[in-house]
Amino acid sequence: MSEYKIQIGKEQYVNCKEGSKFIDIIDKYYDDKLLDIAICKLNNKYYELGEEIPYGGTLTLVPFTSIDGMKVYSRTLQYIFIKATLDLFKDAKIVMQHSIDKGIFGEIHKVSPLDEEDINKIKNKMKDIIDKNIPINKVKVKREKAIEIFKSYGMDDKVLLLEQVNFEYVSLYELDGRYDYFYGYMAQSTGVIRSFDVMYYEPGFILRYPLEDDINTLVKFNEQKKLASIFMETEKWLNILGVGEVGSLNEKIINGDLSSLIMISEALHEKKIAEIADKIFNRRDTRIVLIAGPSSSGKTTFAHRLGIQLRVNGLIPIPISLDDYFVNREDTPRDENGEYDFETIGSVDIKLFNEQLREILKGNEVEIPTFNFLKGEREWIGNKIKLPQNGVVIIEGIHGLNPILTSEIEDKYKFKIYISALTQLNLDNHNRIATTDVRRIRRIVRDHLSRGHEAEDTLKMWPKIKRGEQKNIFVYQEEADVMFNSTLVYELCVLKNAALEELNKIEEDNTIYNEAKRLKSFLGFFKEIDCDLVPQNSILREFIGGSIFYKY
Repeated sequence: MSEYKIQIGKEQYVNCKEGSKFIDIIDKYYDDKLLDIAICKLNNKYYELGEEIPYGGTLTLVPFTSIDGMKVYSRTLQYIFIKATLDLFKDAKIVMQHSIDKGIFGEIHKVSPLDEEDINKIKNKMKDIIDKNIPINKVKVKREKAIEIFKSYGMDDKVLLLEQVNFEYVSLYELDGRYDYFYGYMAQSTGVIRSFDVMYYEPGFILRYPLEDDINTLVKFNEQKKLASIFMETEKWLNILGVGEVGSLNEKIINGDLSSLIMISEALHEKKIAEIADKIFNRRDTRIVLIAGPSSSGKTTFAHRLGIQLRVNGLIPIPISLDDYFVNREDTPRDENGEYDFETIGSVDIKLFNEQLREILKGNEVEIPTFNFLKGEREWIGNKIKLPQNGVVIIEGIHGLNPILTSEIEDKYKFKIYISALTQLNLDNHNRIATTDVRRIRRIVRDHLSRGHEAEDTLKMWPKIKRGEQKNIFVYQEEADVMFNSTLVYELCVLKNAALEELNKIEEDNTIYNEAKRLKSFLGFFKEIDCDLVPQNSILREFIGGSIFYKY
């Protein structure tokens, strides 16, 4: 029997026999930390603690107090929630829908409507499962066996998805006799959960988990009514389309319902944009439309399409780019690492911006600057604008909702729009597709097409992008007058091949290999759609090229 040499410290090495599991080493050398460890990394690949050690190398422990560890924590918590709910309500259908304020909103469909008493029963049952510290086992079964298991549970969504893939084997998780499939890593037992909450949130529930920097404490719930409302609107859109999860989406593609799916999806977008234009028109004082949203939300295409709908209403859109108001490179604030921070509002010349906005609103002609990104400085090249009587200034940028940006302009003149790709589509009822994953896939494809960036570059810069979004965008999203969801139910089917081509270039020794592997794994569930079927004015064209609004 072979032996592997494992490095567990700077200068400490241990030998383990073939067939040993990671938990054997952790239990022996890190016993006091066992419940703190989410998963582990051998060389550069992630493994669950219950998996066998495949070769020698350097072992790194990944605690729950990390970004990746918290993903394991929340996924394990979801499994416990599903197990507890189905123990209490055997025939219930649980749908995990979307994230909201460090929690997950979902619905439980059963004979009697969900109420507060049901939630309390589920919470107590979860506590019992956690207190017992029940092992969570990973088992590999034939795809046909997995289908048989989920048929016996009446989980048609999982059956449909598994029938469409060509996997020979499927990895399932088992918790006290209940099997399930989860897209991502799972903790080794239920006892790892330190803090959680389940609250009734009509018509469903919110399953809450802690922040990664303190897994023993829950922060106060911050209700996000507008965000919740836009998710409910998206759920209605999916009901109109007859698509709730990837299996039903794939089925429409297989059955030839693709053209109708695309046309209705795009029509829903156009109708919403027209409704927003009507609201702007009906608010007679509006002179400035501020559009903000995170990376890869489709802000540019949305602004163009909104401009068309404003023209239909007799208004003339005058676009102004916030990028042209960057301070000179040498005056740009720096972050904690001493690098230029282009995403802080301090990188924008607020004083000049407000001065010029005031003049524009008075009806005066103003020469606005043009920022030369190659030189890193502002230029004056005679770009003059004047707002007509029926004109509306359209300002698109990440700081659009930050009150500092337009601090010298009266609120009655402003109409604020928040846009993001807030996906409501699930892999199946128990496996959500994260909004950030959709935006990441969009950006990988666009960055390669328009900027020649590799997927490696995009994934490595994503944590910094996300920190900037949390600091500069998400904190203001509830300040918006309206929200627009730019996601398209069919988009990942279009983006799939281009994204996979780029993700496949990332080698196993790369630090972001595991993230690339995860994205490739979930993209594998989607059937492909030809890019040529996407309308030229679609928001999706901003990422795949061929837009009528601009060229790369």
